Amino acid sequence: MDARQILSKLRRAERPDPDELSWFGGALASGAVSDAQAGAFAMGICRTPLSEAGRVALTLAMRDSGDVLDWDMPGPVVDKHSTGGVGDSVSLTLAPALAACGAYVPMISGRGLGHTGGTLDKLEAIPGYTAEVSQARLREIVGDIGCAIVGASQRIAPADKRLYAVRDVTGTVESIDLITASILSKKLAAGLDALVLDVKTGSGAFMKTAEDSRALAHSLVATAEGAGCRTTALITDMSQPLIGTAGNALEIAEGMQTLTCEAVSERLWDLTVALGGELLALSGLADTAEAGADKIAGALRSGAAAERFERMIAALGGPADFVGAWRRHLPEAAVVRDVFPAEAGVVARIDVEAVGLAVVHLGGGRLRDGDVIDPSVGFSTLAGLGEMVSAGRPLGRVHAASDAAAEAAAVALRGAYLIGAAAPDLPPLIHERIAP
Repeated sequence: MDARQILSKLRRAERPDPDELSWFGGALASGAVSDAQAGAFAMGICRTPLSEAGRVALTLAMRDSGDVLDWDMPGPVVDKHSTGGVGDSVSLTLAPALAACGAYVPMISGRGLGHTGGTLDKLEAIPGYTAEVSQARLREIVGDIGCAIVGASQRIAPADKRLYAVRDVTGTVESIDLITASILSKKLAAGLDALVLDVKTGSGAFMKTAEDSRALAHSLVATAEGAGCRTTALITDMSQPLIGTAGNALEIAEGMQTLTCEAVSERLWDLTVALGGELLALSGLADTAEAGADKIAGALRSGAAAERFERMIAALGGPADFVGAWRRHLPEAAVVRDVFPAEAGVVARIDVEAVGLAVVHLGGGRLRDGDVIDPSVGFSTLAGLGEMVSAGRPLGRVHAASDAAAEAAAVALRGAYLIGAAAPDLPPLIHERIAP
């Protein structure tokens, strides 16, 4: 085969067959195709969507372009993937709760992308924590503790790294076929028995409409199942931040309050329990998702999940006493002030993407490659949909490095909130469940 043959098919709006897509996926990593050909391929896929068999073939080829982990554990190996949002700190509570229920969780996570926060950036707010470990060390930690939240090595799905860079500069990032192959090539390289997908929808999601979110969820589930991994997806709400904070150390703090049951964030708890229940059912550790959810809730209430989390933090270089002393270890911003609305009323709508971008501009994310993140900045006590705000109840509290940065963030936060006279209809946390 050669790239020109496959690109000619795409130019004629013909679908490449699975063997051709498998060859192209491997060629991305081997260098057998040029950047120009990779760009033409991505553009062609945008114009001529793949068949289900084609998506599976491309995904598996991209997975197999690098290392694929192999496990020998006394329990199932599972993971969760979220398509990204604001205030989404589910990984912090879910991974250790799953481990406490007998699952093994090699959670390969990412950094912030655009307006969305990254799990690794959050965890690196903890002094000493390192997300970069060898495969041998990953196996050791997962085998001993049951979970490890780490970054992908350069040897995981190198074809995806090449294609993603091309997609970023050719305006082809939004293709559902290419999103599916990108997400699953990395996740399936972890050697999973089961996977649950958290597909966000709403103003803070990449897929902002229910139709687009549903299409992506169906594509991900069908492709993962076609690749041999038991999978379900939940379409969940991102029309408001998942929790009351947005920012790396601040989200760790709220996650710790929920993990230890000191002050439970209801939406974080409910989503953790729902996603965990799906995984325990998929992996055979529970008879049903409902029974699995009860087990996850029990692991949180008993403190077993918190104990696993503390051991994981210590194993990855963080403080050995983090669960009991997290307030002492997390960094704090120099400037903290309340942000009040221009007028009193009810929160009718939130532009969640604008909230996330405000955190990025505070220094809590990256505007360009190489930017150094300030883990202390962000927002806390954010008002949710339907809440009254006034001169006595702020929209939220900004944490910033300077007075000027705090003022700019306050302006951005006010602009992200629409204040009305009546409460809106509140969306459900979980919109839909997608199964094979």
